[in-house]
Amino acid sequence: MNKIKLLNLVVVIAGAASIFLGLNVGLGGIKTLGWQTTSDFISITDAAIFHAQDSHIRFIGGIWFGVGATFLIGGFAMRTFRPTLIILSAMIAIAGLFRMSDIDSGVIFSAAIAPSIALELFGFPLLAWWLAVSGRREGQS
Repeated sequence: MNKIKLLNLVVVIAGAASIFLGLNVGLGGIKTLGWQTTSDFISITDAAIFHAQDSHIRFIGGIWFGVGATFLIGGFAMRTFRPTLIILSAMIAIAGLFRMSDIDSGVIFSAAIAPSIALELFGFPLLAWWLAVSGRREGQS
């Protein structure tokens, strides 16, 4: 498999995973941790505030779904979507940095978060670099 086709596959897989995560968060919301659990894991003490925050989380799930759809389409239309994919990869890395604002490093580096933060801080910047380099190679040939 040549490098460009492998890159396309990686971008499509990233898109499909992001679409699933977007649906998970957007349709599942806070109360059930998306589709991660079947039982409620929190008690709601202020329904109005909870529903407002849940709405915000569902909106973020929709954004994540849109990012995933862009990656998925970009895997099939790389030439057109390359700059957008690079920007989205950078945005994901920046969002990963925001996780570092959580003072509790035990949570950030826990098994539940470590894979996500590793992808955000290392995987997506590497993907952005790969997209940029492959674009330069395509332009040279």
